[in-house]
Amino acid sequence: MAELSILHVDMDAFYVEVERQDNPSLIGQPVIVGGDSERGVVASASYEARARGIRSAMSSVVAKNLCPEAVFVPSNFPRYREVSRQVQQILYAVTPLLEPIALDEAFLDVSGAHRLFGGSEEIAWQIRNDVYEGVGLDCSVGVASSKLLAKLASVAAKPKAGPEGVKPGAGVFVVHPDVATDFLEAHPVEALWGVGRATLQKLKALGISSVGDLASTPRDLLVEELGTSHGNHLSKLSQGIDVREVDSERERKSISHEETFASDIYERAALITEIVRLSDAVSTRAREQGLAGRTVHLKVRRPDMSYVTRSVTLEEAVDTLPEIAGKATELLAELDMEQGVRLLGVGLSRLGLPGPQQLTLTGVEENNSGWGKLSAAMDRIRQRYGHSAIRPGFPKSQTQNND
Repeated sequence: MAELSILHVDMDAFYVEVERQDNPSLIGQPVIVGGDSERGVVASASYEARARGIRSAMSSVVAKNLCPEAVFVPSNFPRYREVSRQVQQILYAVTPLLEPIALDEAFLDVSGAHRLFGGSEEIAWQIRNDVYEGVGLDCSVGVASSKLLAKLASVAAKPKAGPEGVKPGAGVFVVHPDVATDFLEAHPVEALWGVGRATLQKLKALGISSVGDLASTPRDLLVEELGTSHGNHLSKLSQGIDVREVDSERERKSISHEETFASDIYERAALITEIVRLSDAVSTRAREQGLAGRTVHLKVRRPDMSYVTRSVTLEEAVDTLPEIAGKATELLAELDMEQGVRLLGVGLSRLGLPGPQQLTLTGVEENNSGWGKLSAAMDRIRQRYGHSAIRPGFPKSQTQNND
């Protein structure tokens, strides 16, 4: 019999509930975290808002039409990351086999914690209690024999929002081996990893709408329609075959920050100002995680929705604002700005531990001189007073058109 040692912990409406902690007047209201402009997107919605049909990634315009009385709150990711770290500390107290996959969710392997804390279901309830007592937020926990089933179980444990209102969730949901097949096959096929919009259309064209339908479809047909890798992958998942282990050593592949502007930007000086601001966010997150990166990325979306990306790989890893912003600005110089910019993003990849700084005969190279200490000082100020307590300044040549 498969051991129920995999837990999936998922915070309930995480961004919204953090905002409610900081502003209790939002409690009970339909709250949307995200921009409220014509180009805004819903990052998270309270269960009261979800009962009106609002979902993450929905256009803010559509959300307003569904729920005109919704309260929009801008995202505060430094605050969300702070609370996420507090939650992770609670989870690490149970097991070192923890794999965070987002700010608000993580997988745990508790097979080595049974002797100390009891069975997996008992551990799940203890985690839920400890998270509430430690950070004042609710979470839902799925317990199963694999990541796939644990993820689906945590969804089953969550509160449910519908036209009739919000119904409390179970809090903890356990998928026992004797019901695992029925539980899995009852899900819509889009509940599986790897079923996006394009794949869903292909599956529906084959008459496949549930995981059960997928499980009964010959693998050869799936390979023919979806390709060898994707077809085999979905066929195995539909059969409940998921041998992935909780990867506590998984490294982040990249760190990025991007923004969609309320109106298109055409002036290069204004874009450079935005690059500095975005690079500050990326460099701060890199240092928070003790990482540096060798590849700097620039992402641009045009008003016609087309994308342009550029990147440069450096000999040594970087983690400070001027290093990242400087390279991103060089990449911007390669692009034609006549079409304007709808979205701008800066990213850092090829991540690893920061290495030693390059020295010259007179010490650290001029471009980096003092920035390591200054960055550390900025980080300390923000940790104590919040991210907005200190911001990067801009040379007059870059801001004179924006006064």
